[in-house]
Amino acid sequence: MKSPSPTQPLENHVGCIAAAAEILGQKWTALILRDLHSGAKGFCELERTVEGINPRTLSNRLDELERHDIIQKDSCAGAPNRCEYHLTQKGKDLVPILRNMANWGERYPSKDGQTATVS
Repeated sequence: MKSPSPTQPLENHVGCIAAAAEILGQKWTALILRDLHSGAKGFCELERTVEGINPRTLSNRLDELERHDIIQKDSCAGAPNRCEYHLTQKGKDLVPILRNMANWGERYPSKDGQTATVS
């Protein structure tokens, strides 16, 4: 009788999960990506939709996501000081991960039965 084969590893190269977690694991990042999934948004709109985020933190996260080519910042024509952010293809490739996170959160609510909030 053959012994069962070991389970397939989760990552092909050690460090892939750590690299993704370095970006996605930062507080607020997944929520910013969640909100950009529905379309381009300006800074003030993101500040409203990502409830509770400090403007400086939002600015830092947006800069980091842009450096990693996950989002792109575009100037708005006719409004010199206004810009919008949208997901790049690399950012769109994260959507299935965010969907899985949302499904997991629905399946395993917090101990008090409420939706988790970021604090």
